[in-house]
Amino acid sequence: MAVNGFRIAERTRKTKETDVSIKINLDGNGEGAIGTGMGFFDHMLDLFRVHGGFDVDISCKGDINVDYHHSVEDVAIVLGECVRTALGDKKGIRRYACAVIPMDEALAQVALDVSGRPFLVFNAHLSGKSGEFDLELVEEFMRAFSYNAGATLHINLVYGSNGHHIAEAIFKAFARALSDAVKIVGDKIPSSKGIL
Repeated sequence: MAVNGFRIAERTRKTKETDVSIKINLDGNGEGAIGTGMGFFDHMLDLFRVHGGFDVDISCKGDINVDYHHSVEDVAIVLGECVRTALGDKKGIRRYACAVIPMDEALAQVALDVSGRPFLVFNAHLSGKSGEFDLELVEEFMRAFSYNAGATLHINLVYGSNGHHIAEAIFKAFARALSDAVKIVGDKIPSSKGIL
């Protein structure tokens, strides 16, 4: 919803496994605070904030003594809900965007459509760990975000060998594409149906 001309949303999610609180301003300057108790994940969310130009505050307390899956997924769920809420009826947004981002030897491409139709294509094999973070959770994050934001999301790793670099390229490309897709570029809903 628009607050003083800014598209802002705030949501929480509390379960037996996690306690998540997120606030986002789509028209921000890349400021905010991230705290999930997972160093690598905080780094990826910082990349999302900075390279997307979103003001984002994320707090998560989860059962990371079990593993990181519940916390990563629930952060993505709440972040997706926040983006969907902040966009409102999506009037005037660009809707489609694509970004190709290098990170050293890795090159990632993200194309998305803020259509209201959730779908994820994830063509990037990520396994193993970066620090204590299971890299396969990058795909889980993107799936949960896509379904809760109502966005079609295609992620392709063009090439890369270092898991940290691959994840970083994906998150930067995701941030850049989402930032471009939600930009206000007109005054109409960008759909032949008249609704998104």
